Order: sequence, then C-alpha cells, then structure tokens
Amino acid sequence: MSRRVVFGLRTALLAGVALASPSLASAQATPTTSSDPAVAPAPQPVSDASAKRVYLPADFARFAPQTAYDMLTQVPGFTIKIADVLERGLGQASENVLINGERIANKSGGAVDELKKVPAANVQRIELVDAASLGIAGLAGQVANVIVTASGGKGQFEWTPDFRAHFARLNPFSGSVSYSGKIDWLDYTLSAEDQTGRGGFGGPVVITDSLGALTERRYQIFHAEDEVVTFKAKFAFRGPGSAKGNLTLSGTPYWGRQYNGDTRDRVDGDDRSRIIRNRVNGFLYDVSGDYDFRLGPGRLKLIGVRHLDHEPLFQKQITTFDSGAPATGTLFGRISYIGETVGRAEYSWKTGKNAWQLSFERAYNSLDQRGSLASLSTAGVFEPIPFPGGSGKVEETRYEGTATFSRPLGPKLDLQVVLGAESSTLTRVDGNLAPRKFFRPKGSISLGWRPSAGWDASLKLRRRVGQISFYDFLSQPNLNQDRQNAGNPDLVPPQSWELEGEIGRELGPWGKTRLRAYAHRITDIIDIVPIGASDEGVGNLPQATRYGIVSTSTLQFDPIGWRGAKLDATIGTERTRVRDPLTGVERSISGNHDAWIDFAFRQDVPRSRFAWGAEASYDHFNKSYYPTQVQRAWEGPWWISSFVERKGLAGMTVRLTVLNLLNARHRLDRFAYTGFRTTSPLSFREQHNQLIGPIFALSVRGNF
Repeated sequence: MSRRVVFGLRTALLAGVALASPSLASAQATPTTSSDPAVAPAPQPVSDASAKRVYLPADFARFAPQTAYDMLTQVPGFTIKIADVLERGLGQASENVLINGERIANKSGGAVDELKKVPAANVQRIELVDAASLGIAGLAGQVANVIVTASGGKGQFEWTPDFRAHFARLNPFSGSVSYSGKIDWLDYTLSAEDQTGRGGFGGPVVITDSLGALTERRYQIFHAEDEVVTFKAKFAFRGPGSAKGNLTLSGTPYWGRQYNGDTRDRVDGDDRSRIIRNRVNGFLYDVSGDYDFRLGPGRLKLIGVRHLDHEPLFQKQITTFDSGAPATGTLFGRISYIGETVGRAEYSWKTGKNAWQLSFERAYNSLDQRGSLASLSTAGVFEPIPFPGGSGKVEETRYEGTATFSRPLGPKLDLQVVLGAESSTLTRVDGNLAPRKFFRPKGSISLGWRPSAGWDASLKLRRRVGQISFYDFLSQPNLNQDRQNAGNPDLVPPQSWELEGEIGRELGPWGKTRLRAYAHRITDIIDIVPIGASDEGVGNLPQATRYGIVSTSTLQFDPIGWRGAKLDATIGTERTRVRDPLTGVERSISGNHDAWIDFAFRQDVPRSRFAWGAEASYDHFNKSYYPTQVQRAWEGPWWISSFVERKGLAGMTVRLTVLNLLNARHRLDRFAYTGFRTTSPLSFREQHNQLIGPIFALSVRGNF
C-alpha cells in the first residue's frame, strides 16, 4: 500500500474517531467561577433558534485579544479562508468571513483585512452559520459572521520585527497602525501597514552527469528583501434613510531586491562564479466602493472596483571565469501595467421564506508589458538582442449574470441554488490574432443540514471558471535556471466541476472537529506544456482530477484539569491526476501540495499573564514537470516553532517566537535534459541541501 494511501486512511481514521465519540461530546467540565481569564471555560458556542453558534467576547478573554481578527483566529475548529484576489472579477464569494452579515467585496484584503483593524472592544459577537442559509452566492460550509459596532477615537498598532541567524538581513520595520473614528453618519478607518519580508538560505549544490559522476560543486547564497507599504482609508456612511455605503482608497508603493550568487568548482578545472540580481520598484492602487439602498420590494447594491499595478522588473545575470575569459551575462527587463476594472449590481429581495438575488457584472482586465533582453558582449557592455515575444498588450472584457435562490427546506435543512453564465472576449491587442470569444455556464447548488444538536453538515456542487495570468501570454525568461518560458497566445481559463462535502461535530468542553472532502474534475488545466518544436511555457492540458480530505480539530484540555491548554490540529492529503503532454502517462499535477500536517499547541497559564505554545508543520509537494526538466523543491521536512507571550504589559501583548528549531533546510532536486525529456538524454542532475537557520520574531500589539 502506498504512503499516500496510508496517510489518507490515517487522516480519515483520526477524524472519524473524533466525530463518532459520544463520550467526548457528552463529557462535562466542572464550571469555574474564577475571575482569572486563563482558567475560564474554553470558548463554547450558544445555539439559538436559527441554528447559529454564537461566541461572545467573554469567551476569548483568556487570549487578551487586541483586534476582532485575534478573536476570530481562536474560534474552535474554524479555518479562515481569505479572499482569493485571483478570482475572476468579484463574482461569487471566496472568503468565509462576513462583517455584520455582509460580504466585503473588494480586491484589497476583504473582511479578514478589515477585522485586523477593528478593536476587540468593538466586537459584539461572532456567529457561525451554515453558508446555504445565507443569500450570498459562492459560500460553502461554515461561515463566520462578525458583529461589530463603530466607536469613536480608537486605534491599534502592531510591530513585528524579525531576524535570521544566517544570510538574510534584519527586518526592523514590519508592522501596522490604524485609527478608527466616527463622525455622526460617517465611520472611518485610516491605516498604514509595512509588509516587509526577508528571506535567505545558503550552502552546497552538487551537480552530477547522466551517469551520476560528479562534475561540479557549488556554494550558493540567496537572500531577498521586500518592502511593501500600504496606506488605506476606508469610509462607511449611512443615509439618506436606510441607504448605506462604503468607499476604500488604498495605495501601495513597493521595493524588492534579490541576490543569488554562487561559486562553481568544476571537475574540468574551468571554475567560475555567477551572480543574479533582481530589482523591482513599483506601486499599485485600489479604489473600491459600494452603495446599498432600498428599491421596490428589495434592495439594490452597486459595487465598483479599480485596480492598477505598475511593476518595473529588472534581472541581471553575470558569470565570471577564473581563467580570465570574458564574462558572459544576460539582462532582462520588463515594465508592466496590470489593470482591472469591475462594475457589479446586485438586487436582493424576499418572498416569504425565499431569498432571491440577481446580479450582473462587467469586468475589464489588461496587461501592457514592454520587455527587453540584452547580452553581455566581450567588451563588457550589454547589447540589446531581439525579444519580440516579450512585449505586448492583452485584454479581456467579461460579462457575467447570475440568479441566486435560497430557502430553508425545513428547520434543519437549507438550500441555495446559483445559476449563471459568463461571456468574455480575450484579445492580444498588438498581435495578428483575431479576438477569441467564449461563453461559459457557471453556478452551484448547496445544502446545509443540522441533523441533531452538535452536528452540522454541508454539500456543494459547483461549476467554476478559473482565472489566468496574462503574463503567461508573453515570454518570461527564468534566469535562475537558464530556462525560457515562451509566451502562449492560445491560453484559456480552466473550468471545473467541484463537489465538496463537510461535516462538523461539537465536542462540548472538549472542543470541535470537522472533516472536509472534495473532488474536482478540471478541463483546460494550467500546466507547463511544449510550445512549438522546441519551446516550453504555460498552457492548457485537456483534463485533470483532484481529490482531497482535510481534518480540522480544536481539542481543549480543561476537562482533564490542564487549564488554559488547547491543541489546533489540521491534517490533509490530496491526490491528483493529469495526463503528461509528452509521455501520455498519467501523473500528478505539477507541484501540487499533496500532504500537510499542522499541530499548534497553546496554554494560557492560570493565575498569570503568560501564555506559551509550540507549532509543528509538515508539507509535501509533488514533482514539477517541464518538457525539458523535472524537479521537486521543498523546505523541511518539519518546521518547529515555539513562543512565549506576555499579556497586559502596559496594555500590550508581547510575544517572542523562535522558528525552525529542528533546522529545516532548503532542498531542490532537478533533472535537466538537453531537449525534451522524452527524446533527449539527461544533461545533469542538480541537488541542493542548504541551511536556513533559526528565525527570531517579536510581536508587540496594543491599542491607543
């Protein structure tokens, strides 16, 4: 029996034991009357007549939350799904978090980002509801509805510096600050966030030939520094009458640097060194707004989004030779403008128990790229070389219409049906290809079921149209691996039938467990394919399948006397199949994430203001298949971290975390061929086993 099958059976068995154990669900802990938040009962929901599970602020007091997001992350057994910014337009909801019963429809972070700026004192409650009971298309399983109130003059801040023992530079500025206020009919939030990133690794690389004989040893150092600073202003207004609206303005300048250098000791004595430097200095902005007002028997909501990203990228590769031979090199540059404009209208009304919604959306997406390529001459000057595939403009205009019907079929069963379609025109503006037009049906049917107290289940069948990156229409060299990704003007968005089921079980004072299973059948899946006689690039394969199962549980240890302790556990496995375009043999989808484990333990120590914990995570990825090479890259196998936290320190929460305690390493195993791998011999094998080292992170959070 294969390791993957054993792992999948183990996942199902562990989840099944938790779901089927009546002794855990019925066990009762002795209630405590202590005023110490750390020994208060673990968060437990209150079920109301509408089958909501309700958590109150007092349920999270032991965690000393600073923001609404801090509360949401501690809801037992709930996995946050953030908004997918790569989804087509606004379309159906992809985020399982609502604020005051409303979906936050924008392209700048969604509800999760907004909750990070809401003070914990403004949270009234968090409700867990079945997605099928809501009139919001796209949701499935459990949804968190965070009920918040606005108040004047409150702010919050977070400072999150970190540093690594090796290779990477200090990261001193990461953090955020926001301020929320209220002026009569206007609520506002002003914020600034620095999403600074640092990374690095270094160590040996071994190169062998087709027979396994050593040909080259390298010592490589890689490090990257990114600064992404976002300034955002959100305004929520009320009136006239029952009308309400929102306006969000966001601007983000960003800077990035990468260094990738190595020395190469070769068996043939032709030693050399190579350095690759990447630089990007760009900006992006987002403007989004909505206005909701009564019209006839229902309400009309108008939504608009404008996004623009200016991304100038430059990559320089230079190889120098110990022999004194002239250096060689390549310089790649591109200046890109990526734009998206979306207009959407939603009209909602009710007739008895039935909830209806009609929506119409128009989206315009574009990429305008001007690319250049140059080669280092023997005189040490970069001279331009022809690069016709590196420049171009790609546009897509899309229209979408959907109708959503939601209705309770009984006191324990809810139904939602979404029917719709989209029509799109895809154009390579400055090419000689005619515009391509597509018509695609889409929609979903969902059921939410509550068979008995403490149980919930959902089932959803969805027809989905995926998004594509317009960059893949144009040539994009990979200087790190000396590989040319050719542009593909025939690329089309993938489509899929997706069946997903989920079942949850409340375990009383012991916590909660959930099991989710899914099966996807995909057509026109995105992969790397042969292009022309000898090139390769991003393209479509006819079809693929994806099956997975995920268990998510929160186990509380209060019933056994271990006060304030809990374990959050996630275990998942996935199996995929696609037919290789060269061999015709079935294999996994390139680079898919096929196994993952995460255990996070935390204890809020009784009669103290301290908490401590540890986390262990494991991730496995399948090989990535290219026409000219096969490779697998990973870091691990296990990432282990530990933290200690001090709450109520001058009103702040301070946490120190040490990551990579077991010395997870950066690894890569690459087989490169002289041409297409089915008809050409192996050129070399490249193996990385490199040091990352420990990472030290500090978090200081508070309100003002």
